[in-house]
Amino acid sequence: MGAAELILGQTLAFAGDPFTKGPAAARYERRGAVLVEGGRIAATGPADALRAAHPAARVTEMGEALLTAGFIDAHAHYPQTGIIASWGKRLIDWLNGYTFPEEARFGDAAYAAGAAGRYLDLLIGHGTTTVASFCTSHPESVDAFFEAAVARGMRVAGGKTCMDRNAPEALCDTAQRAHDESAALIARWHGRGRAVYAISPRFAPTSTPEQLDALGALWAEHPTCLVQTHLSEQEDEVEWVHDLYPEARDYLDTYERAGLLGPGAVFGHAIHLAGRERLRLKESGAAIAHCPTSNSFIGSGLFDLEGLIAEGQRVGLATDTGGGSSFSMLRTMAAAYEIAQLRGFAPHPAQLYWLATVGAARALRMERQIGNLAKGLEADLIALDLASTPAIAQRAARAGDIWEALFPTIMMGDDRAIAGVWVNGVRQGAA
Repeated sequence: MGAAELILGQTLAFAGDPFTKGPAAARYERRGAVLVEGGRIAATGPADALRAAHPAARVTEMGEALLTAGFIDAHAHYPQTGIIASWGKRLIDWLNGYTFPEEARFGDAAYAAGAAGRYLDLLIGHGTTTVASFCTSHPESVDAFFEAAVARGMRVAGGKTCMDRNAPEALCDTAQRAHDESAALIARWHGRGRAVYAISPRFAPTSTPEQLDALGALWAEHPTCLVQTHLSEQEDEVEWVHDLYPEARDYLDTYERAGLLGPGAVFGHAIHLAGRERLRLKESGAAIAHCPTSNSFIGSGLFDLEGLIAEGQRVGLATDTGGGSSFSMLRTMAAAYEIAQLRGFAPHPAQLYWLATVGAARALRMERQIGNLAKGLEADLIALDLASTPAIAQRAARAGDIWEALFPTIMMGDDRAIAGVWVNGVRQGAA
C-alpha cells in the first residue's frame, strides 16, 4: 500500500444519525485531514495537529475540497449500463423491451467484461466506491463483475440474477440451477478480497415458489451473504404478485415464506407497502434501497422517506441504473430531495449525504468497513469540489455554513464535482 498519505481539505463525517440527532450528528472540520495507511483510515482530525503528529506522511493538498467517505450505491444493475436513459416504458414493458434483450448478451464473457469495467469506471468517476449490483443469469456476468472490482480494489456486492418464469427462455434457469450456480459463485467469490456475494432473485414475478425456496435454502447455508431483490415498485406489479402467489399475505410474504427475509436482505424500491410489510421489514432487520431517479423515470411512485425513517427502517440510497437515469449519487440525492418534497418533507443536506454514505453502508451491513471517515475503516473516500461549475460556485459563494455550501452541489453537481477518489487507500487516476 506504500507510505502513509495525509490528505488535507475540509472534512465531513458522522458521529450519529442526522435523522434522529439532526445536523449536529455530523462532524465538520473547516481545515481537516485524513491519514491513510495500509488501505485504512488511520486518523482524522484538524490538519495542523495531524501534520505535526505524522511528519513523515506524504501530503496531498486538496485545498477547499470537501473530504468525505466515498458514495455507496445500494441497488443497481450493471448489465443495464448500455440501455440507461431508454425512452418511455412502464416497468414490465421496460424489462421486455430493453432489459432482457441487453441481458441476453452477457453470456459472452468478453462482452460482460467490457461492460463491467466500463460501469465501474463510470462509478469511480462519479465518486461511487461501492455498489451492490445485480448481474445477469449468466455466471460469466458475475465473474466479469467481480474480476473488474478486484482489478480496481473495490468493495462490491453482486450476484447471479435468478429467474425461472415470465422471462425469455434464454435468460431463465431452474430452481436447481439457480441454487447450484449461485453456490458455485459463492464458493468462488464470497469473501475473496473485498467481494461480497448477494443471492439475487430478480423479483417474485420471475421466480416460482420453488426457486425462491431453493434460494432461501442457499441463504441458510451461507448466512453471511446478502440477499437482494425488488419489492413493491409499481402498483400493477403488486397486483401481479397477488395473482401469482394467491396464498401469500402480501408481496413481502413471497420472500418471507421462502426464508429470504432477515438481516442482510436488501429490497429495492418498497414504495407501495402494506402495513404488515412495513412492520415485518423493521422487525426482521432487513433494509430498503431507495431508488428515486428510477422511481420517477419509470413512473413508479413517491417513496415515503420520512415515514419509513421515522419507523426505524434501515434505508440506503441507490441509483438503480439503468432504470435509474444517472450514475451519480449527487443526482440521486437531489431526486430523493425532490420526491420527499412532493410528500411534504424537506430532507436536510446532512440527511441526504448520510443516506448516500453511512445509510447505504448500513443497508448493506458494511458500516464496520466503509461509509464514514473514521479510524479503522477502509479508506474509500472522495474529495468534493464545492464550486465545480459557475452556477454552483456563485451560489456556494453566498453560503453561511457548510450545509449552504454543500447543498448546491447536491442539487446541481455531477462528475465534475469529483476532485479525487481513493479506493482502498489508492488514489484513482493518479500517475
